Amino acid sequence: MYNRQNLKEVARFFLRLGFTAFGGPAVHIAMMRDEAVVKRKWMSEQHFLDLIGATNLIPGPNSTEMAIHIGQERGGRRGLVIGGLCFIMPAVLITLCFAWLYKSYGHLPQVQPFIYGIKPAIIAVILAAIYPLALKSLQTVELAIIGTVCLVLCFLGISQLFILFGAGFVSLGLMAIRLRKTNGIYTFFPFALLQTPDNRFLSPANVSLFFSFLKIGAILYGSGYVLFAFLDAELVKKGMISHQQLIDAIAVGQFTPGPVFSSVTFIGYQVNGISGAVISTIGIFLPSFLFVAFLNPLVRKMRGSKLFGAFLNAVNVASIALIVFVCYQLGRDGLTDWREILIAICSAAILFRFRQVNSAFIILGGSLAGYVLLLI
Repeated sequence: MYNRQNLKEVARFFLRLGFTAFGGPAVHIAMMRDEAVVKRKWMSEQHFLDLIGATNLIPGPNSTEMAIHIGQERGGRRGLVIGGLCFIMPAVLITLCFAWLYKSYGHLPQVQPFIYGIKPAIIAVILAAIYPLALKSLQTVELAIIGTVCLVLCFLGISQLFILFGAGFVSLGLMAIRLRKTNGIYTFFPFALLQTPDNRFLSPANVSLFFSFLKIGAILYGSGYVLFAFLDAELVKKGMISHQQLIDAIAVGQFTPGPVFSSVTFIGYQVNGISGAVISTIGIFLPSFLFVAFLNPLVRKMRGSKLFGAFLNAVNVASIALIVFVCYQLGRDGLTDWREILIAICSAAILFRFRQVNSAFIILGGSLAGYVLLLI
């Protein structure tokens, strides 16, 4: 039975995370693991890993979907809504402030000195979180081979969707062959189991924004860079915003905490003020709530099936490979001089030596260290 105390815990946890989770989905998930699994013991390492695999199989922002999953695990359907909203809203509110400044003054505040040290600290946070998850996911030699192949495919530029589903179906097929040899014919069933008085919210511009972002939220796989391509096709080419506005929107999503999908709040505000921002935000995140509400109860049932357990194991390994590849990309782009390398090494040393250190402090420390080192 879920109680009000659980819901309060979910709300406090994700509000704090929403204000401190810089750096994109990989680091958000690392911070969630640190709090929900290691410190609060809300779920097992294996179930958290299964949820990561599940979120990678559906469209939408992975870290937001993980917040929704964790909220449902701790507080049921109410927790699902509270977890998702509390994680999203800080980013949305901060982005709205930047959107207002941008529309009023035509440029963004200078934040580069303070974000210089964030990326190397983020790399350390991700590596510290992914290490125990990798140990947990690599249960057999077969899974280690699948993970290695997935990582190679990442470097070859193969779509993450093909990698995830390919790994899952290969493992599922191998398990089916083994079960058929031992148990004869094995059958299974995959899923047995505001309107305002002046109508501003229903204006043509808002209706167009809502359905554009609803479509993107329902079909988009991948990072903020993939979001950039979708937004370019949906909005820039249709003349709703300029290319420069799109670049600035993605920049805001990158240097503010929380999900990078909050960029659409910025865009909605530029197109149609506060009502456009609200409608755009609802449109982009609504599919994630619906997908998770449907998928979450199935994850435990899949883990209980030998066939789908094998599928999940392979997807988990593929997910780890994708996160490792993200670390490589961040390192390649973010560790370009001795200052960034020093911040990354010191952050990693602290995290691996002192496991209980909150990753938010590491990111804040990286930001301050970057600012100080730039003065040298």
